[in-house]
Amino acid sequence: MTDTNSLGTYLRDRRAKLDPTAFGLPLQRRRTPGLRREEVAQRANVSATWYTWLEQGRGGAPSADVLDRIARAMMLTDVEREHLFLLGLGRPPEVRYHAIDGISPRLQRVLDTLEYSPAFVRTATWDIVAWNRAATAVLTDYSTLPEGQRNVLRMIFQDSRVRAAQSNWQAVARYVVASFRADVARAGAARNVQSLVDELCATSPEFAAMWRDNDVQGRHGDGVKVLQHPIAGSLSLEFSGFAVDGRPDLTMVIYNPATPADTDKIRALVTSRPK
Repeated sequence: MTDTNSLGTYLRDRRAKLDPTAFGLPLQRRRTPGLRREEVAQRANVSATWYTWLEQGRGGAPSADVLDRIARAMMLTDVEREHLFLLGLGRPPEVRYHAIDGISPRLQRVLDTLEYSPAFVRTATWDIVAWNRAATAVLTDYSTLPEGQRNVLRMIFQDSRVRAAQSNWQAVARYVVASFRADVARAGAARNVQSLVDELCATSPEFAAMWRDNDVQGRHGDGVKVLQHPIAGSLSLEFSGFAVDGRPDLTMVIYNPATPADTDKIRALVTSRPK
């Protein structure tokens, strides 16, 4: 039998799984588990009668604002909040960007297993938040950069060593700017990057011109990149980008050496670095 009130069913299920003590509410005289309807309604600043109707499928279509207040009242996770909006409005909620400081130890161990494949994890605003030893040897020693400077756009437009390493800097820079614009819009992070955009427009006429073009570009899942390394010389790398499961704000980028000769060069670079 099909549930014609999936929103109400979901709300009742979430409400029943809530721990009253986590909300500072007493446990005594509770005949059913979880929070009462009137307690959720009060936390969401909606009428208890209207909330009851919503669970019963009688309240009509809720607004996005009401669903957002109910999600906060129930302390839903981002995934649960999205599901609530899909049931109530047939669409996901407006994106909410959350800046992050790092990654899980498990994801870092995945990076570290890639011994001769430079790899890093970047955010939707193109800040690099994790990398492996091969990336340090081949791309950039990110640990020597202040945290705020570990941004792909800053390095492309402000670091002469990164610029010199690109076999076709103009094409790379245009791709980075267009993809950055698309990622930022998708993540709802425009306000978060405004100071970076203003800074780059003021310091780099080339960035300012590319930004004014308003180009957007989808993510390239894979491709080939040629780098000019100051020690190893020309390096051909096959790159692939992967979304991190459960973290849509993160992308892992892996560069695999394209030939055995490239592997040998990267191995020499990695082994020559002090541990």
